[in-house]
Amino acid sequence: MTDIPPHQLPKDIGWIEVIAGCMFSGKTEELIRRLRRAQIAKQRVKIFKPKIDDRYSHESIVSHNEQSLPSLIINSSSEIVKLSEDAQVIGIDEAQFFDEKIVSICNELASNGKRVIVSGLDQDYRGVPFEPMPQLLAIAEYITKQLAICVVCGNPADKTQRKTASSERVIVGAADIYEARCRKCHYIPKEN
Repeated sequence: MTDIPPHQLPKDIGWIEVIAGCMFSGKTEELIRRLRRAQIAKQRVKIFKPKIDDRYSHESIVSHNEQSLPSLIINSSSEIVKLSEDAQVIGIDEAQFFDEKIVSICNELASNGKRVIVSGLDQDYRGVPFEPMPQLLAIAEYITKQLAICVVCGNPADKTQRKTASSERVIVGAADIYEARCRKCHYIPKEN
């Protein structure tokens, strides 16, 4: 659900929205769009991103098309609860880089009446579910699956193709290392 009609929004409770997909599918762009709308509505918004994600900025979440919003850089998901005490809406980018505690933290925040919007990769470069995203998808009230366009054939893409040979699960990068691929065009690179 990209736009939730106002009459369908829960009242006096919190909830979790997850925006998932491959790289270059517009996850962060969608997160920024939702957070900007909350800011326009004069809601108190706090935005978080993991310290490991330093691709475009150290102070903001930034989409590949250079949209941005100031954010707090954190080392651990456990920092979110204390830093968002006064927030009504909480945005969390690149959730796949956080530990498993992010799931219980999102649950706690939603149970305390907050709207929690989380974005992240649902699969790694091998097409394997990227923890903790599967657990976040399971507990979310609203899920948006973003698709990119396959750079090889132009079909809808839901896979992240790594262009380098490495067996490391996490290599932070952008178009220099990754591209969007469809099921047919995706392959697992041979490891060095």
